[in-house]
Amino acid sequence: MRWSRWIIGALLPLFVACSAVRLSYDQGPVLAYWWLDGYADFNAEQSPGVKAALDDWFAWHRASQLPDYAQALAAMGTLAVDKVTAPQVCAVIESWQQRGERAFERAVPAIAEQLRTLSPDQIRQIERQNQRKYKDAVADYLQPDLALRQKVNFERALDRAETMYGKLDEAQRRRFAADLSASPFNPEVWLNERSLRLADAVRSLRQWQAERSDAATVQAGLRRMSAELLQSPRADYRAYSSKLMAANCNLLATLHNSTSPTQRRHAVAQLKGWEQDLRALMAR
Repeated sequence: MRWSRWIIGALLPLFVACSAVRLSYDQGPVLAYWWLDGYADFNAEQSPGVKAALDDWFAWHRASQLPDYAQALAAMGTLAVDKVTAPQVCAVIESWQQRGERAFERAVPAIAEQLRTLSPDQIRQIERQNQRKYKDAVADYLQPDLALRQKVNFERALDRAETMYGKLDEAQRRRFAADLSASPFNPEVWLNERSLRLADAVRSLRQWQAERSDAATVQAGLRRMSAELLQSPRADYRAYSSKLMAANCNLLATLHNSTSPTQRRHAVAQLKGWEQDLRALMAR
């Protein structure tokens, strides 16, 4: 189950084209419904409630959260003009994580209400969809050939970097590739943790359905799972995640500090474009 991760990930207007932000957000309730329906296959009784909850959540989000997002992007634009430190990068990442948590928290009561209506067949459908997505992630991140895996990882990261800064020169690419290869990121560790989380989610769904759990119980379970996305209950993964976060912040700071004034102006323009997009959405 990835309901909370969809809400968090879909709303961060980072590394996407400005036009896509407006189009995706305006169609947010419809797109979210299609995505969720692909997991749960809602029946005729469930669909109206899910659609109404999504409409309500997006209305709340547009009115109360987009102004903060726009302001945060403006602050990032100011920060991007000069060199940055790894702690500054970590602070930005953590602030967006906190925004994602607020967005999810607002959705918890509605999600819990819908989860309480799931049938055993629908839970099996969610489990099958999770398994398919997991296999896709394995194919994307765990290629048997290590050289190919590193190449794909670099190309994925380079695409994001050049979306922000424009084309990197050869020296920057070599430095970026070297820094990435030294990263503690381990797809096997990440995928194992993901597998455990998915199994826990399905196990919780089955327990709630079998016990006819009340809303408070389901909401508490959802909040626990959301918290564990950022702080694993497994000590070895918490240590790994902390090390990876520090390395990523240093990697991004090093990349930014290697950019030219022209590349930083490109980044500032990108951030300004996303900010303007959000302000346009706020005005609708």
